[in-house]
Amino acid sequence: MICEPKINSHRPIHLPSTKKSADRLLQFPHHTLIKSKKRKTKKSDQKMGIVEEAHNVKVVGSGEKTIVLGHGFGTDQSVWKQLVPYLVDEYRVVLYDNMGAGPTNPDYFDFDRYSSLEGYAYDLISILEELQINRCMFLGHSLSAMTGVVASIFRPDLFSKLILVSASPRFINTDDYYGGFESEDIEQLCQAMESNYKAWVSGFAPLAVGGDMSSVAVQEFSRTLFNMRPDIALSVFRTVFTFDLRHYLSRVTVPCHIIQSSMDVAMPVTVSEYLHRNLGGKSIVEIISTEGHLPHLSAPEATIPVLLRHISHDITADASSS
Repeated sequence: MICEPKINSHRPIHLPSTKKSADRLLQFPHHTLIKSKKRKTKKSDQKMGIVEEAHNVKVVGSGEKTIVLGHGFGTDQSVWKQLVPYLVDEYRVVLYDNMGAGPTNPDYFDFDRYSSLEGYAYDLISILEELQINRCMFLGHSLSAMTGVVASIFRPDLFSKLILVSASPRFINTDDYYGGFESEDIEQLCQAMESNYKAWVSGFAPLAVGGDMSSVAVQEFSRTLFNMRPDIALSVFRTVFTFDLRHYLSRVTVPCHIIQSSMDVAMPVTVSEYLHRNLGGKSIVEIISTEGHLPHLSAPEATIPVLLRHISHDITADASSS
């Protein structure tokens, strides 16, 4: 199911949109906030920067356009391994690990900083600045999808469009919003993580992916979940499943492509429709016939063609030609 693009009128945003004003928000004493000055030497001649090293940044491909891939909770950049080969001939592809993911140094994880998505958004902006990327497409899954939303408000100049896979501004139900969970459900899941993380992973991974433990996708998701330090996994999980970013949506001006599985235990399809109605800029939504919250992992044969189509599709051109 594809909903046609729409344009919402919106008030001018008052969040920082320049590099200097965004820098003023970067107040945390953290390695990811150390900024690189402009260099005159070629990137190939430079040593890896502090931000790149901390987030295990990898750049592949040789295209003129840049696409940045951000992973969701419980995974790392390896979750994109089946998509990347389709991109490298045409795009410069940037991959990175969110702080707290298994391959990152757990000593770098700041529990206060990452108690909100703003911390992840500042990291993304820092990565783009260190790589001297002035404009990119951003493809994010779940946690990173909403990270891209927040980052695009702080620095809309950095993003030509956002491709949001399994994105939700809020997972907990309210009187006038259906996110998929009651607050008691989330608290019970957090308690289960705290009491026996291994058992929790064995139950959560099949539910999130949509399969059983014999599934390669479930085994892969379990592997990356087990790579996370349990206390960090609990903190990230609580942040993701308790945030409320609905108030941000009207401030988004960057075009958004919203993609979701038709059967996702973590969120109903009405959430994607909610995003489509409430985003401040142009958006398009497509519900694909896949199961699970991680369709790029569980059903790559169905999901990758959809992602490639949205990567190449310009919804702003659609509006100008209509």
